[in-house]
Amino acid sequence: MSIIESHPSIDDAYPTRKAAEAALLYRQDPVVYGGPGDGPIDAATLDSFDRDGFLSVEQLLAPEEVEDYRAELRRLASDPQILADERTVTERGSDEVRSIFEVHKISEVFGQLVRDPRVVGRAGQILGSDVYVHQSRVNYKPGFTGKDFYWHSDFETWHAEDGMPRMRAVSISIALTENFVHNGGLMIMPGSHKTFVACVGETPADHYKESLRGQEIGTPDPNSLSILADKHGIELFTGPAGSATMFDCNCMHGSNGNITPFPRSNVFVVFNSVENTCVEPFSAPAPRPPFIGARDFTPVGD
Repeated sequence: MSIIESHPSIDDAYPTRKAAEAALLYRQDPVVYGGPGDGPIDAATLDSFDRDGFLSVEQLLAPEEVEDYRAELRRLASDPQILADERTVTERGSDEVRSIFEVHKISEVFGQLVRDPRVVGRAGQILGSDVYVHQSRVNYKPGFTGKDFYWHSDFETWHAEDGMPRMRAVSISIALTENFVHNGGLMIMPGSHKTFVACVGETPADHYKESLRGQEIGTPDPNSLSILADKHGIELFTGPAGSATMFDCNCMHGSNGNITPFPRSNVFVVFNSVENTCVEPFSAPAPRPPFIGARDFTPVGD
């Protein structure tokens, strides 16, 4: 494999799924675009986000707010109309709900959360512009049977399959149940956002239908993961319900399965800069459906 090689094309700053070998490429984009006066994040936290690729908020939501969102989670998971919707993804080998996409449009309760200044304000500050929702979903990881999410960089998929040109997007994961060390919590390699892992394997048509249940194309090779883990280590996020983690679009992250009795559910929102709207996919036959990768770039709040 190639390690930290130069970029061969100015038209595609982050080529992936195009070569026979994996490669590690230098990041060419800033991480933080705004300053401490542009939102609720202080200067020290912005600096740590730039360095590590993530930040944590111990209590983004109050306990009574968490209860409202958990009630909405239960309502969505028991609604036959929602369960039959193409935006609902079930676990491989069962009918248990894995994720519900475009949840900010399906549910006004979660729609209000996306527009909350505590959420969108932080995203706009990091990205230094108005933002729109590239993707939203709720993730259910039930006790005993919740499956893993393998290591990946979200940007690799968004670039290859959605046509996101540059690394100017940020995700927020808000815990709606307690995150323990043992119930499949989020793991991130701090600092890995500075390196892009170019993956191998051509993207098949309608790849999203399989990848949403378990991704194989677009996942990094063991060599690349070993290099990044040796260099950066791995951090596991724990915290009470109502806590949140924001992370850069190129962070290498994943989570283990959940074989404990304690469920782990979260709401996940991706904000992209309105100055970084998606074009045609860089390494896929066609864009994924808009409920997975939005083609409506209307800023949040408009």
